[in-house]
Amino acid sequence: MAAGKILVVDDDQNICELLRLYIEKEGFEVCIANDGRKAIEIFDEQNPDLTMLDIMLPELDGWQVCREIRKKSQCPIIMLTAKGEVFDKVLGLELGADDYVVKPFETKEVMARIKAVLRRYGGNAEGQTKEVRYDKLSINLTNYELKVDGTAIDTPPKEMELIYHLASNPNRVFTRDQLLDEVWGFDYYGDSRTVDVHVKRLREKLEGISDKWALKTVWGVGYKFELKE
Repeated sequence: MAAGKILVVDDDQNICELLRLYIEKEGFEVCIANDGRKAIEIFDEQNPDLTMLDIMLPELDGWQVCREIRKKSQCPIIMLTAKGEVFDKVLGLELGADDYVVKPFETKEVMARIKAVLRRYGGNAEGQTKEVRYDKLSINLTNYELKVDGTAIDTPPKEMELIYHLASNPNRVFTRDQLLDEVWGFDYYGDSRTVDVHVKRLREKLEGISDKWALKTVWGVGYKFELKE
């Protein structure tokens, strides 16, 4: 039985076949698309457990494909890019990507990232519900559901993991580097602005909801989930 199904999207067939070889060796099933439109078609047909998505694609680019996937699914997405520019990383993460691999890549690194992302989505082995609750706020990491005043708010996975991490440690200040390490994990090669982007998005969802807690910036240090007296 396959460990899971992975969709690889890249217009370079050599890269696709290289990834297929290594991913299948680890026990996963692989499906491949070489352009953006085909990627969405195969995604809908195959319902993969994870998508590896190149940015520069014919028909629809990786950004557009990422947007389309996020409209209907929280399937984890690892972006593939030859650019490795901070702007690309921030944009991809704003659109809901979970991680980045910069070309040229080591296949061992790719597999480690795939497994790390799937682990984060795999829930928790003890069967305990990962949930924290505060006034008018419920953060459930078991089913990746954020509720504000009883209403479910559509929230990308990485934002969920970030707010859960902060709210599980109320009043503790985390530096951006700590958050990159503890939330993104596995030698994440991101920029600290990645954290700022996600906090900004969370604030848009949570600001003014309650006077008993707040997502606070600690200037010169980082962020904390503050419980007020």
